Amino acid sequence: MKTSTDELLVFVTVIDSGSITAAAEKLQQTVSGVSRALTRLEQKLDTALIRRTTRRLQLTEEGALFLGRARAILDAMEEAEQSVARRRERPSGRLRVDAASPFMLHCIAPHMKAFAALYPEIQLELTSNERIVDLLEQTVDIAIRIGALQDSTLHARSLGSSKRRIVASPGYLAEHGEPESAQALRGHEHRLIGFTAPEHLNRWPLRDGERAMLKIAPAMTASSGETIRQLALADSGIACLSDFMTLADVHDGRLVRILEDELIDDRQPVSAVFYQSAALAGRVQAFLDFIGGKVRL
Repeated sequence: MKTSTDELLVFVTVIDSGSITAAAEKLQQTVSGVSRALTRLEQKLDTALIRRTTRRLQLTEEGALFLGRARAILDAMEEAEQSVARRRERPSGRLRVDAASPFMLHCIAPHMKAFAALYPEIQLELTSNERIVDLLEQTVDIAIRIGALQDSTLHARSLGSSKRRIVASPGYLAEHGEPESAQALRGHEHRLIGFTAPEHLNRWPLRDGERAMLKIAPAMTASSGETIRQLALADSGIACLSDFMTLADVHDGRLVRILEDELIDDRQPVSAVFYQSAALAGRVQAFLDFIGGKVRL
């Protein structure tokens, strides 16, 4: 007997929700009904997909393999349905978008008036986190992530990549002079502004002898790239920031790019990640299509 899409949906929802009880609530079914659907699926496949204990559910090796295929089938069905629905329906409802504060301020917020004019029935909820958020835990529909992606269970759309450069304010350079080489940043004549975390952001894309990156010893640190930008604008030191944060500052002369001859082309990928679902696909798709055409990296 072949498996049904309802059984696939129950299986995927149980894994995503973390428990049969939570899945039943999300699917608006009884706990016993969800449990029976899982049992039928395992009987049809003649294999155990989930190990059940009193505290948690754990995928078997076969379950992990089947999960990827089940997601692909459900996603294909949802996309087919949505491709028809999008032709006759305007996206509506609440859309929660999360991004680190620098990206939110420089790449999303300036365009939201235009987005609201195009999609007046979408209720936007924007949040900023410096850490990577769990989409399910935080009930986020789309998260913008900068850097390599680790979670393979998420759908992702590339928004491009942003180059990191070394910048300082004209005021700082007038007081301390412009460093002639990357090695000048090793001394005490310059104040460097770094990140509290992650540590790899304190490796600047400058040639350091045979090594590809220059590990700095910052005089001050901050957890947010936007805070570091503000410190650089206030003549507090030299910083390494992504282009999307500093393009306007450089254009208007508030910041100056330095050590360009020794710069390594180090780019950070920028991705929009999301869980695909029938309820969200229309407004998620609308936002991704819109922001993809607006972001300057």
